Amino acid sequence: MAVLVALGAFLMTLAGGWTALRVTDRRHLVLGLAGGLMLGVVGLDLLPEALDAAGTEIFGVPAALLLFVAGFLLAHLVERLLAVRQAAHGAEETDGRAPEVGLTAAAAMVGHSAMDGVAIGAAFQVGGGMGTAVALAVVAHDFADGFNTYTITSLYGNARRKALAMLFADAAAPVLGAASTLLFTIPEPLLGGYLGLFGGALLYLAAAEILPEAHHEHPARSTVLCTIAGAAFIWLVVGIAE
Repeated sequence: MAVLVALGAFLMTLAGGWTALRVTDRRHLVLGLAGGLMLGVVGLDLLPEALDAAGTEIFGVPAALLLFVAGFLLAHLVERLLAVRQAAHGAEETDGRAPEVGLTAAAAMVGHSAMDGVAIGAAFQVGGGMGTAVALAVVAHDFADGFNTYTITSLYGNARRKALAMLFADAAAPVLGAASTLLFTIPEPLLGGYLGLFGGALLYLAAAEILPEAHHEHPARSTVLCTIAGAAFIWLVVGIAE
């Protein structure tokens, strides 16, 4: 049952990527929406789950929050190091962005989607009601995952075929994650730490890259409204799942 539900996540992820692909003439709106979706996923979904799962504290601070900050700083460090390496070797960048950063971020999205599949499988092991609730949340926000995966990969100047390859990998990840729960389970504290680290990296990309790019050429109210709509959509998805 979990694998069948994960197939729905597969289709929703592809639908999100297809939407990002088709609306190229409204790129600033796409980026504004992607920024809002990423902000909503981090603040309303990933971080609360990370705090619940990784409940331990280190020197008075929840471990999930420390990893959240570490993820933000790690994303910034990786981006800077890759950009410096590109410049040192005379390689071509796209508007100052190293394409590897986009691929790395998309790979992290794939990892997150795999964890979504694991969450579906684990929830169905608890019971049908729990499985249905988690599946609803995952399937709904996998549209945003597909949208963001394609947008991030292409924003950093990667070829369309690479963006599509990452999109298909992100779509397949929940199915593989759900199937893996037939073999093993991930300890809850470890999963919480991963979610915190990934959330910090995702917030960096949204705040430092996606949203500034959205307003670079089109500082319009409609872009801001798309960002608000993206965050509100994730709030709705989380609320329905609860």
